[in-house]
Amino acid sequence: MLPISIVIPTYKREQVLVDSIRDLLALEEPAAEIVVVDQTPQHEPATETFLREAEAAGRLRHVRLAQPSITAAMNAGLTHSSQSVVLFLDDDIRPDASLVAAHWQAHQSHPGALVAGRVLQPWDREGCEYPTDGPFLFASTHERWIDEFMGGNFSLARDAALAIGGFDENFVRVAYRFEAEFAHRWRASGGRIFFAPRALIHHLKVAAGGTRTFGDHLTTWRADHAVGAYYWALRTRTWREFVRRPLRSVATRFHLRRPWRIPATLAAELGGMLWAIKLHAAGPRRLPGRPANGT
Repeated sequence: MLPISIVIPTYKREQVLVDSIRDLLALEEPAAEIVVVDQTPQHEPATETFLREAEAAGRLRHVRLAQPSITAAMNAGLTHSSQSVVLFLDDDIRPDASLVAAHWQAHQSHPGALVAGRVLQPWDREGCEYPTDGPFLFASTHERWIDEFMGGNFSLARDAALAIGGFDENFVRVAYRFEAEFAHRWRASGGRIFFAPRALIHHLKVAAGGTRTFGDHLTTWRADHAVGAYYWALRTRTWREFVRRPLRSVATRFHLRRPWRIPATLAAELGGMLWAIKLHAAGPRRLPGRPANGT
């Protein structure tokens, strides 16, 4: 076993969660522990039985949270982990056989870096070679230093994450752009982000559960999808994005073909903007580490 804690935040996922955990447990070089941070009010009986029996057998740790929150679940995973390196994974994945080993090797080669793994979405082609001179994609096959990461496949030193306060729990509901805000603080503290394509997962992108619980950002009038983007812009002082986003949100082919959806989208954006201003005024909600008025 490798000295890594895998943390899986999960919300309203059933068989795909079980399958993801089983695949991780079956790896030839598995992690030292798996911590499942569960925000599901009530699982199906088969899922509940699997989690209970796996915990009783010492194959995972099952942590429950009363309220769903991606960032709170990730902070809980940090605090409950026992290993020096923590690997965060989505709850609807198929891991490559060398996933954990590749993360560990990247940390040995680049001490102190946050390691971002490769993510293949259902529409990506596994054997495709992506050019090095084009825009960066998380399906890329080439190592490089990058500025951000995807929350469903990355690892970092536990102590370094705690030292900058973990994840900001003001990223609520869909928590859009919480990774970008954390990456901003990580780099401001002197950290770097290394993309390791051998650390590969297939993201299954299951339609039910997870952030899909909050609906489609193109059709909803609720602010659940928009609030994170505005909060991120405020925290990082990205004023242009804050001002331009409402117009960009409706300047899409979807809205061109369905102009009657524009009022609902603008309502969601305005709600997200006001919600973000309120959250920003109250200050970030992080783990003890860096003062709340820090970067």
